[in-house]
Amino acid sequence: MTNPERDPDELVLDPCAATSEVEILRARDVPLGGPRAMSVRRTLPQRHRSLIGAWCFVDHYGPDRVADSGGMVVASHPHTGLQTVSWLFTGEVEHTDSAGNHAMVRPGEVNLMTAGHGISHSEVSTDGTEVLHGVQLWVALPDASRDVDPGFAHHAPEPVSGDGWVARVFLGSLLGDTSPVETHTPLLGVELLLDAGTVLDLDVDAAFEHGVLVDTGVVEVCGQEATSGDLAYVAPGRTGLRLSAGAAAARVLVLGGTPFGESIVMWWNFVGRTHDEIVGFREEWQQRIASGTDGRFGIVDHPLPPIPAPPMPHVRLKQRR
Repeated sequence: MTNPERDPDELVLDPCAATSEVEILRARDVPLGGPRAMSVRRTLPQRHRSLIGAWCFVDHYGPDRVADSGGMVVASHPHTGLQTVSWLFTGEVEHTDSAGNHAMVRPGEVNLMTAGHGISHSEVSTDGTEVLHGVQLWVALPDASRDVDPGFAHHAPEPVSGDGWVARVFLGSLLGDTSPVETHTPLLGVELLLDAGTVLDLDVDAAFEHGVLVDTGVVEVCGQEATSGDLAYVAPGRTGLRLSAGAAAARVLVLGGTPFGESIVMWWNFVGRTHDEIVGFREEWQQRIASGTDGRFGIVDHPLPPIPAPPMPHVRLKQRR
């Protein structure tokens, strides 16, 4: 998914913010296009928190009736230095990228695209989709891996279940299940369905920081209430997370990873390390559109024209971590 914001909030960590053990990050609405286009609820990045592990971007959308929103129609656009993680609750999205990968994104199946050195792709909800509901997540690649060749992985995790809960582990390991999808830093990604009143204690890696994104319902995360659209942040140091569903069933995503430990510059659809590097990526994409040659980003076989990059902001982009 493309990021339409040209001038996002300055994302400089405020050391005075969020002194509680569990921090609730509230979402902001971001439109993806014109007046009928779908909008997303964005909880990462925030002004004072840019990453959770290597997770650097969390967009949450739907349930949207495609007849009203127009669905997802995102033409060819570029990425560098990151991986995209697509996870749906309802609907279906067609993915096509310049590395020759063509796949459907379906509920309960993860598609992970590695941009690395550079890739472009399109995402379009299928004609049969009536309701679209899911998340689009980005993972920053560490310096040692951010220039790797582009790639793609797909996995349909088998559900694991217990008293009042069902889990699908799409990245990392939890609840006795491990995803085969390889990542470049230690990561965790799990969908959890909780029956009303369920209390679930998760054994987690104390080296990880975690984020619990609430899709539906009300959930207490280590005693702190989070409602639909909230992302509850839990700092490293815990060996357990307690999730308590309220009076209705709930669905959450549990995301985690070791603190990234590197500063990044993220603008539009690029993750780099300096302002000048981002400027260079933008220029290469604009040249790709003008010339029709593949270059760093390749060419997507798609009927819609590529999306031009927005103008650079009037200030130099800052590193954040």
